[in-house]
Amino acid sequence: MFVLALVLILLGALISLFAAIRALGAYLSFRRARAAFQSEVTDEVVRLSARTDELEITLAALDARAAELPIQISELQQSLATLQILTNALGTSLRQVQKVLSFNALKTLSADRLGRVVGNASTQQKRGSA
Repeated sequence: MFVLALVLILLGALISLFAAIRALGAYLSFRRARAAFQSEVTDEVVRLSARTDELEITLAALDARAAELPIQISELQQSLATLQILTNALGTSLRQVQKVLSFNALKTLSADRLGRVVGNASTQQKRGSA
């Protein structure tokens, strides 16, 4: 009976040793996986943090540009109003120039006609006297 008990004890010790080796292997695998996962997560957090910083900078720049838009729109409206005034003034000036040119053309034409009439009359008088 002593031998049987000894065999059972040795068999139990052998099974315990095998289980301990398996448990140690599982624990080491777990630590490697945990270290790899932690490294990947840490790298990803750093990358996301950098990307968040970029987004915050871009957002601040967009916010500044959006704040400038009302000022630029106001300046554009003022420029358009000035352009309309200048365009109206130019149109008025051009119409006045056309009237002056038309009057001068009419005056020149009338003077030319009057000159011809006077010239014809003096030619006829010279013919009549001769």
